[in-house]
Amino acid sequence: MMYETVCGMLARSTNIIHRYLQPSPSAKKGILVISSNRGLAGGYNANVAKLVTEGGFDKDDVLIYSMGRKAREILERKGYAMADEDYSDVINAPLYNDAMNICKRMLQDFEAGNIGEIYIAYTGFKNTVVHEPKLLKLLPVSADMMQQDGDKAGNVIPMNYEIEEDRALDLIIPKYVTSLIYGAIKEAVASENGARMQAMDSATSNAEEMISDLELKFNRARQAAITQELTEIIAGANAIS
Repeated sequence: MMYETVCGMLARSTNIIHRYLQPSPSAKKGILVISSNRGLAGGYNANVAKLVTEGGFDKDDVLIYSMGRKAREILERKGYAMADEDYSDVINAPLYNDAMNICKRMLQDFEAGNIGEIYIAYTGFKNTVVHEPKLLKLLPVSADMMQQDGDKAGNVIPMNYEIEEDRALDLIIPKYVTSLIYGAIKEAVASENGARMQAMDSATSNAEEMISDLELKFNRARQAAITQELTEIIAGANAIS
């Protein structure tokens, strides 16, 4: 809802020149990738990494801000550049302040021209069974994004600001980015727990099937050994008689 609200607001704003909304000379895409620090979660981490590797990005034009060691390891092996900070510990007990700090760093890099676009890659939570990997562009808000929201709204009513546009956007956009990052972290944690529960349930079922199969094979082998011994005993007794 935060995403749709801000896009709708900007769709109703015309001729706004603001540092968070203008295209940057940098071609680099800054992507916050949220994964887990542990494995045994099925394809959870690999699916998030695929959002980057199969997202149509040029590897040389991507800077990864990582939260979670597993996707970081995958992307490092594939040669993607990593930001200096590693936010992997945040995923263990995420707080809103953590999202604020990450937002601040990414916006600073955006203003400095180190990155020209900001994305977030995470796993959206629908229910315990369904988890959807998502790649969301946060900044700058593209014309297509604004037009799409404007079409949904029907008649586009111009946006009026009670304070100056720059001051309003200075307040709104960092909160917008922070809220989306925090929401993505919480959804990712829920998705991770769901994926791990599914993986453990599958592992338990597979282990039980394997145990049953091994017990059956063991009983057959034991029965064959007993039959073989009886046959030998009977053959020996017949030979003596």
